[in-house]
Amino acid sequence: MTRDAGTGERPSFGTHESAVAEAHRSRLAWKKEQLRVWDLLQLITPWLLLTISTAIYFTRVLPASGERFWPEGASVLGLVAVSVPWVLFGHTLPIKRRTLRPVSTAVFFVGLLVLCVALMTYADIFIVFTVAGFFHAYLLRPWPLGVLGVLATSVVLNGSAMRVWAEPTADVLAEFVLIVAVQTAAIGVGILLTARSEPEERKREELVERLEAALHENAGLHAQLVAQARESGAQDERQRLAGEIHDTLAQGLAGIITQLQAAQRAASGRGETEEHVARALRLARSSLTEARRSVRALAPRELGRAHLPDALRTLTERWSRDHGISARMEVTGTREPLSPAIEVSLFRVAQESLTNVAKHAEATRVGVTLSYTGPEVLLDVRDDGRGFATEVGTGFGLTSMRQRIRGVGGHIEVQSAPGEGTSVSARVPAIAPGGTRAEGETEH
Repeated sequence: MTRDAGTGERPSFGTHESAVAEAHRSRLAWKKEQLRVWDLLQLITPWLLLTISTAIYFTRVLPASGERFWPEGASVLGLVAVSVPWVLFGHTLPIKRRTLRPVSTAVFFVGLLVLCVALMTYADIFIVFTVAGFFHAYLLRPWPLGVLGVLATSVVLNGSAMRVWAEPTADVLAEFVLIVAVQTAAIGVGILLTARSEPEERKREELVERLEAALHENAGLHAQLVAQARESGAQDERQRLAGEIHDTLAQGLAGIITQLQAAQRAASGRGETEEHVARALRLARSSLTEARRSVRALAPRELGRAHLPDALRTLTERWSRDHGISARMEVTGTREPLSPAIEVSLFRVAQESLTNVAKHAEATRVGVTLSYTGPEVLLDVRDDGRGFATEVGTGFGLTSMRQRIRGVGGHIEVQSAPGEGTSVSARVPAIAPGGTRAEGETEH
């Protein structure tokens, strides 16, 4: 059967590649997270430290010193005002735009230390802002320059904190040198390791992204192979059904036409009987035509002469005339060409829905709406008939509609309640044809 042929055991050639990618992702996930955290720290640290230093200076240090805002506070505020654009244009924006250059980064770093020294001459609290120099040293390339930046920051910071320049005693100098050496070595090792590992980690991240892109492409090829296998199974099933239709349904309809023709000749004197017989004859001939088209795997006759909106309008108008029920067809949205399989599926849903209305609904009005919404196409068939409980609406017609719509990647909903009419809504993807319609899909 079609289901067996189309949904049997699928190829597993993508399993190994997926497992490899998943393993890479699990190993690198925490490293990628570390890179993101480090980048975030690089961005916010100077602003946070400058804000803390400035806030403490103006709220506590300056009032406690007894100095007035002018000129002491004004000078500090001016230096802070210079520091803001210096950090913004020399550090924050280049990092966000990934436009850091070795020379410009070195110039920014030197200017930052100069500003820190100037601020620390007014208040020791700006030592907090000077700590940002250690973070900026990580941006200096090559790495020996970064270690030199750590050394310079440590000298500026500890020299001010320990007042080495004001009281250069032997003990103070020895302690100063020891602290600077240990601090430089500890932070410098981090710069060395970062310089060696960060580029490699970023390359691995790019490699994983390329691998994932290749897997997506592989999945697309896999889906195509599955679709081809399903189509092959459907073709075999179509040939089997074509033989059965040809041997049973088509021959039976031909016999009906023969009998109705005889009845029409015998009842030619009575107008009412002739009208009903003529209608039955027309329906039987239409059914025979459809049976023959099914044998040849062709689209419905209406779609052979027009596109889906016009074909549905023709179907609705003919159905309304044959059954004496008011029916209205509407099209909304911009019409788009659709795959023949999509058009056939929607047309068959409308055809089956109208047939069900005529058989069971006892409706007085029917509305058919075809909506083009861009990525999807919607078909709604509504009636004001007697309706039914949805849990019992599982006949062959509804099941066939659901299977047909699922076959083209859509889904169908049936809403009904006793005395409240019925609504059949089909939603399918708006897949355009790959080119002109194939000969097997339309009849000229």
